[in-house]
Amino acid sequence: MKLISVNVGLPREVTWRGKTVRTGIFKAPVSDRVMVRSLNLDGDRQADLTVHGGADKAVYVYPFEHYDYWRGELPNRELILGIFGENFTTTGLREDEVNIGDCFHVGTVKLMVTQPRMPCYKLGIRFGRPDMVKRFLASRRTGFYFRVLQEGEVGAGDTLELVSRDNNNITVADITQLYVNAEDNPELLHRAAQLEALPKSWRDYFQR
Repeated sequence: MKLISVNVGLPREVTWRGKTVRTGIFKAPVSDRVMVRSLNLDGDRQADLTVHGGADKAVYVYPFEHYDYWRGELPNRELILGIFGENFTTTGLREDEVNIGDCFHVGTVKLMVTQPRMPCYKLGIRFGRPDMVKRFLASRRTGFYFRVLQEGEVGAGDTLELVSRDNNNITVADITQLYVNAEDNPELLHRAAQLEALPKSWRDYFQR
């Protein structure tokens, strides 16, 4: 499990469908080591804090393994690292292999997996195509978020070490599937609604 790219970016204004939109989805790789703090990385910010950012979404992770899939889906699009808006581009951390609540060390940082990424229209802005949000969710290649348990520094090339595995064994992919089609698995739905590592907003949603 390796961190192959650390990506940051500050909010900018762009034109989308005739309107000016402020977004932080434009990230670029950095070569220096970066400080990871409880709400974000140094040099990185979110534009709309009502739906982005916060302690449970401090670091967004996207598996590099998915880039091959998207190259097939979007053959005319150059896929630079960080294009999905991720802070960490990683190898060895797929959504169906990582549990909500799993804890990792990387660099001098300790992190916990909290939830999958649910895309908003700004992903469509990044790719210049409004169908990207629907395609992203349908692919189930969502990536996921980390909460920062211990602040510290990271850099490209660092190894991620699994510190503890959440014994509820509910993966990031399980949560995405429940979000899309909860009635398929009422037993898993009940367990997810009581999963303490899952943010309260998700637990409340599943309880409803």
